Amino acid sequence: DGAHYLELDLVSSADGVLVVRHENELSLTTDVAAHPAFAARRTRKVIDGQAVEGWFTEDFRWEELQQLRVRERLAQLRGTAFDGQFRLVRLEEVIALLVSQVARSGRGVGLAPELKHPAHFRQLGLGLEERVLAVLADHPYTRVAPVVLQSFDADSLRRLKTSLPDDSNIALMQLVGKADADTLDDTGLARMARYAGVLGIERRLLMDVDTQGRFRAPSGVVERAHQHGLSVVAWTFRPEGDFLPAALLAGVDDAVRQEAAAVAEMRAYLALGIDGLMT
Repeated sequence: DGAHYLELDLVSSADGVLVVRHENELSLTTDVAAHPAFAARRTRKVIDGQAVEGWFTEDFRWEELQQLRVRERLAQLRGTAFDGQFRLVRLEEVIALLVSQVARSGRGVGLAPELKHPAHFRQLGLGLEERVLAVLADHPYTRVAPVVLQSFDADSLRRLKTSLPDDSNIALMQLVGKADADTLDDTGLARMARYAGVLGIERRLLMDVDTQGRFRAPSGVVERAHQHGLSVVAWTFRPEGDFLPAALLAGVDDAVRQEAAAVAEMRAYLALGIDGLMT
């Protein structure tokens, strides 16, 4: 599809395998609840200050996680045609996939893993930072290819920063959502630039929409971030009407893919001077 990077999220299994998953709770995106052998693993935890109930990757060995099959998280928008067909994968397998695509396309493609809930895993003795650096260093491609490690956790990124040489092929991206918008003043951006090279930001913090779904004036964050030496990557652009500004929609069901509107939204943000986007 022409992507410059492959973006993915990482959590840990009980035996320290880096599992490619958006969250460590498994019931939203796998069939774990249908496995009687795992019924007793259901539990309640506090993850990054939020109470969550379900089944968690850190309570399963990688061998056990291989018994699960994945399903669509947004079934009402994207259907269930692929449910049950695929198993969970680990970071090493994604690197192998990436290398195969590089060979097919004849061009370099980068990797952009996000470390999810790093403080939670560190408390369990399953530190994500050390493991991801080890896996990346173990493969010839990821030792030289463009790699961006992302996290909402500034402490995790600082830990990574201390482990990387100045000439590393690995860049660090501080993710910022609406809950952390107060970090986007000049003081916060200057602090961020001491350990990260990229600001990964929820797109509406760059340019919001009004109640009619029309774009408001830009916030000026792109210019300020650039002044502090930070690249800016906006997230997440999706093609379903539910996620798009109402003023761009073609007046059909919100669940329908509206690719022309999605491209129009991307172009509006690219015009702000962002350096990249996630989609």
